[in-house]
Amino acid sequence: MRKEIRFGGFGGQGIISAGNITGKAASIFEDKNAVLIQSYGPEARGGACSADVVIEDEKIDYPQIKVPEILILMSQEAYEKYSGEIKDGGIMLLEKDLVEEVEQPGGVKQYKVPATKIAEDLGHKIVANVVMLGALVAITEAVDRAKMKESVLSSVPEGTEDLNERAFESGYEYGSKLIKEEVPGR
Repeated sequence: MRKEIRFGGFGGQGIISAGNITGKAASIFEDKNAVLIQSYGPEARGGACSADVVIEDEKIDYPQIKVPEILILMSQEAYEKYSGEIKDGGIMLLEKDLVEEVEQPGGVKQYKVPATKIAEDLGHKIVANVVMLGALVAITEAVDRAKMKESVLSSVPEGTEDLNERAFESGYEYGSKLIKEEVPGR
């Protein structure tokens, strides 16, 4: 089954890293096929960037995203650029504190995750992308939780594993809470 995931934000948020970690979780740890296509401006930090991840059980014949079913948008600019490009019935994860009040496209489920705030509470806002990966797994099950965690821990700089594990688990807990609030009795 093909999954198309787009991460969007600005340089310095770890958007490309989040895409890379997701692709690695699927391809190396879940033994699926995955492709990452990244896009960013000339600025090192602050410029718009995106990471498109295609995950497929079978061989990937077309490596680009046609219309993503999952959007993870961590800036207002990314929301304005990509929110109209999502499958009907898709899932959109938004950085609660960086994306203003938005209109929900019909048939799309939106989840607001305060990833930067959670990361700051852990001591380093740089792990906001990992918080969002935890929420992504809890809400969408796009990648297996244990495999994504393994990918995170094998991808982060040595000495930051504990912080990143806490960030991932905090995001997972927050995402799980959002799902439970959505479905009574779950």
